[in-house]
Amino acid sequence: MRLWEEYFDDAELPIVFYYSDEESISENDPSSTEQCLIANLVRVRGGTPLRFGSESIGCPGGRRYVGFSETLATNFEYFLSCGIPGVLEGERYKKSPELVREVLKSYPAFKAPKKFIVFKRWDQIDESDEPEVVIFFAKPDVLSGLFTLANFDEVEDGVRAPFGSGCSSIVMHPYLEKDSETPNSVVGMFDLSAWSRTCRKAS
Repeated sequence: MRLWEEYFDDAELPIVFYYSDEESISENDPSSTEQCLIANLVRVRGGTPLRFGSESIGCPGGRRYVGFSETLATNFEYFLSCGIPGVLEGERYKKSPELVREVLKSYPAFKAPKKFIVFKRWDQIDESDEPEVVIFFAKPDVLSGLFTLANFDEVEDGVRAPFGSGCSSIVMHPYLEKDSETPNSVVGMFDLSAWSRTCRKAS
């Protein structure tokens, strides 16, 4: 905390997550809150620890990318690309459904190791917690500092920016990196849909 305040001034504190079977942290209630996982993390960033299970994440993509489900929404390849006229609006993140199918062939499989995923702000971690990933919602100057630190003792580039949803970029990809032979930091949250929901939640 002292070093963070000294070198990053009044920048927002990071949050962490870990998987757990314990129910000591209050669980998110999807019936009364935003369905998007990223939007709900606004509360965590504000100081409210939250626990999520398979029933407390409203978005099927969110459930998939935290490891609670292996299924995709029907016509997902059209949803991520051009859509289906009169049936489904496409997000236009990929050029075609065929391209999405090719991307999905190499997408990593991921299964949550425990029943819940718990998010806490950095200053709320206690001695019993074992955080597995640290997430920084950073402005450009802070991001530059973090990028430099991530590469400080690396020969090869120590940071990557995989394509994916907001939740995949801050949960699935960094979680899988931590157990790789040469783990990288991940720059993410390039998902414009997730950002728009986060901004609405914060306003």
